[in-house]
Amino acid sequence: MVLDKKATLTNIYRSKEDLAIFRLVPNDELVPQYKTGQFITIGMHVPSENKLVRRPYTIASHPENRKYIELYIRWFRKPLFGRVTTQLFNAKEGNEVMWLKPTGAFTINDKLPNGKNDERRIVCLGGGTGLAPFVSYAQHLHYIGDKREIIVLHGASYVDELGYRELLTNLENESLDKGKDKWNFTYRATISRPNEKPNESWNGHKGRVETFLTSKNNESSDLEKLVGDKMIPENTTFYLCGWKGTIDACIDLLDPEGFVTERKKRNDGSFEIKYESYG
Repeated sequence: MVLDKKATLTNIYRSKEDLAIFRLVPNDELVPQYKTGQFITIGMHVPSENKLVRRPYTIASHPENRKYIELYIRWFRKPLFGRVTTQLFNAKEGNEVMWLKPTGAFTINDKLPNGKNDERRIVCLGGGTGLAPFVSYAQHLHYIGDKREIIVLHGASYVDELGYRELLTNLENESLDKGKDKWNFTYRATISRPNEKPNESWNGHKGRVETFLTSKNNESSDLEKLVGDKMIPENTTFYLCGWKGTIDACIDLLDPEGFVTERKKRNDGSFEIKYESYG
């Protein structure tokens, strides 16, 4: 039998009408233990159906933060209104939600199949709210003092959809200030509709997030130019999250380079791509 628990929405930060960060605190216990990259299932009462409807949302906060759970959510309105997201975006701070304990396998791999520590660089590509697990990754790895090179790449249609931009920029600035031997972190964003008026001030990378992986005339990709190194399975592992089209495009670019997904791992159990898609 499923036992839902209650939590209170303590903060709602809207960056635009259909995009927001929600913070919730369990009513009767501490924030549950979970692994970075896992999701929590939220339940909302839908009046038109007179029943509780549940949906999973990846946790954006990190497991060392025991004060609250943070979620990065878009309100789905096309082709139909999302049943749970509609209730969330109509909710107010102080309202209650139901929740089920965190679970999920989109976690960071720390070990190789042979049992040795995985010291390869970590590259995270997130489209839209697919950034959420990587916000958790970055904060967790920073908290535990991980020395691996970590790169977070985020794609959005508009500048005001670059969630957590300040937090991730600050993490990169800390890397520059302290030295990459202490904290090796890079963050870059890209805008897929640079010619539209809301983006007229944007002077960063342009195109969908997978364009960081593309190369022309056998030149290095933008990602390789950014880190100054050739991406090969021996030195890099990829984590992908977003719409299925984004995931498929990334895998299509990585597959010819010898990168293998966890779902098609080699006989020895090795792989370099872990992904989570929606839609």
